[in-house]
Amino acid sequence: MTNHELLDRIDRNAAYIREHRPLSEAEIKQLDAYYKIGTTYSSNALEGNSLTLSETKVLLEDGITVGGKPLRDCYEAAGHGRAYDHMVSLARRKDLQLTEDVIKRLHFLFYSGIDAEEAGQYRKGQVFISGTEYVPPTAADVPVQMAGLILDLKQKQAALHPVEYAAYAHRRLVDIHPFQDGNGRTARLLMNLLLIRQGYFVVSIPPILRHDYIAALQLAQRSENPSDEAFVRLIAECELEAQKDYARMFKIQLPSKASQ
Repeated sequence: MTNHELLDRIDRNAAYIREHRPLSEAEIKQLDAYYKIGTTYSSNALEGNSLTLSETKVLLEDGITVGGKPLRDCYEAAGHGRAYDHMVSLARRKDLQLTEDVIKRLHFLFYSGIDAEEAGQYRKGQVFISGTEYVPPTAADVPVQMAGLILDLKQKQAALHPVEYAAYAHRRLVDIHPFQDGNGRTARLLMNLLLIRQGYFVVSIPPILRHDYIAALQLAQRSENPSDEAFVRLIAECELEAQKDYARMFKIQLPSKASQ
């Protein structure tokens, strides 16, 4: 299946799912908690956080830290939970304008428990991404690059499919690497903010796909013949899985692949 065919299938599923809405307030509340826990776990796990899904659930729902686990891992989970809640509230605002401050705030909420001085602040030094030849821009270039990113996203929104657009925003933020740490998690929060605003599901990239995720980003960042195709495909496949998961929970029979 080509990327175009995959995106078409996602849109047909989305239209079918909309026929089974609206949801009750209680259902929305339960879904928010479900996605918050799953996304916090998966996004942190991609970066090496040791908390399991059940441990993440206990920490977010009961505020209980996990004995024997690094304190930083607990701070990362709690911070991601706060940033996720804020992201969802932003996504449901009709008057939201995407700005640098929106991105900085997501990072601040995630990172403030880890390093309050660096939280929400652009980095002051050079960073390097292990395992790749790609080198992010200098710290001096970050403010200009971020201003350019906001303008670029405004210009590209109408031209790209919403899933492709969200994936592009994610990839470009990781390219710039504007913060000292927490760039991947901030990029995934930004991606999901854009997906929710367009009526799509929250994307969780399972840790088992970590290698594919990194490899797809590297293909988009290589100096010769860079391509977003693999990265868009990975995000689209995760969106399709999210649709299937939603259909399972609400006992919705999605149209078969053959009928699409």
